[in-house]
Amino acid sequence: MRVLLFTGKGGVGKTTAAAATAAAAAARGSKTLVLSTDPAHSLADALDVALAATPTEVDTGLYAMQVDAQAAFERTWREVQAYLLTLLERAGVDALQAEELTVLPGAEEVLALLEVTRQVTTGPWDLVVVDCAPTGETLRLLALPEALTWYVERVFPAQRRALRAVRPLLSRVSGPVVPREDLFDAVERLHAELLGVRAMLTAPSTSVRLVLTPEAVVVAEARRTLTSLALYGYRVDALLANRVFPPSDEPFLAGWAAAQAEQLAAVRVDAGGLPVRELAYRASEPVGLAALTELGTALYGEDDPAAPAAEAADLVGVERTADGFELSMALPLARSSDLRLARSGDELILTVAGHRRVLALPSALRRCTVAGAALTDGRLVVRFEPDPAVWMRT
Repeated sequence: MRVLLFTGKGGVGKTTAAAATAAAAAARGSKTLVLSTDPAHSLADALDVALAATPTEVDTGLYAMQVDAQAAFERTWREVQAYLLTLLERAGVDALQAEELTVLPGAEEVLALLEVTRQVTTGPWDLVVVDCAPTGETLRLLALPEALTWYVERVFPAQRRALRAVRPLLSRVSGPVVPREDLFDAVERLHAELLGVRAMLTAPSTSVRLVLTPEAVVVAEARRTLTSLALYGYRVDALLANRVFPPSDEPFLAGWAAAQAEQLAAVRVDAGGLPVRELAYRASEPVGLAALTELGTALYGEDDPAAPAAEAADLVGVERTADGFELSMALPLARSSDLRLARSGDELILTVAGHRRVLALPSALRRCTVAGAALTDGRLVVRFEPDPAVWMRT
């Protein structure tokens, strides 16, 4: 089972690229599902077919669906939201305002990925193509499982034990604002489901394809997205440059082509070993299965669209050295000035340009002290030396 996720700045054509990839893969015989977690519903427009919240057969071997993000939100967040609404209403907050305050920004898109996981783990597909929300926001929001882990593993057990002891008394005083056991169960269930989503998206069989147009602003965002995707553990196997102007003798078009060529050259330098595939600017918008299949063929040629476009290096690795250990992490295009590193107990806290990830250290590194760090050739290397005070403890 292969999973391909398409993301990029809004308006660059990621939905078209995702649909074209799915159409080309199905034409080669792969049983393919293309689905969208983007609430804009652009996938149905690109395929020119009506889509539902269940897979719809578009052609032999090709199925498509539009995930019902609201339904996913209702299933997974409603119990917690009901408790928060009770608290706010008792505090005098207007019911309509309380409803707005208890909706997590971006939660619908993240929870929609639960349906993606279900299709990947239970569906009959060879390939699942996911049209994600713009600018990788959905992917970055999946730092949530790691953040939630801290509360579920540390705060919740102690709070549950304390509440079991005092709930009878508090219930008489505070009424329904005292959390019930099923509220804790709901949060833990949501946490487990999100961890399942993250496991699916960071599996070796899953990769991201970043779509861009060769324009300065778009390319700048693509650079930042490459770094943040690596930070959170997502593999990028190709960059897709869309709407590339062909050479022309007409001055206006020639100017655009020259400016795009300059940006594409910079993209190839930044991409390192990642392939950069190009799609020419077309005279008409590719809408419908025939046009998308033709586009996919132009994009991949004789190559299998589902095949990994590049062999990804290990995103995170640990190696033994003469002095201790080295933990290395891929951070393409990151700058030392944007990097912050801290140690907190058994965790390493890494912040890059405002994006934070908390890494749980393996057992050996927990008994070490951080001896230094360096950012070299797109990888952060953190050196650890054994702490004599704890190294021999069992």
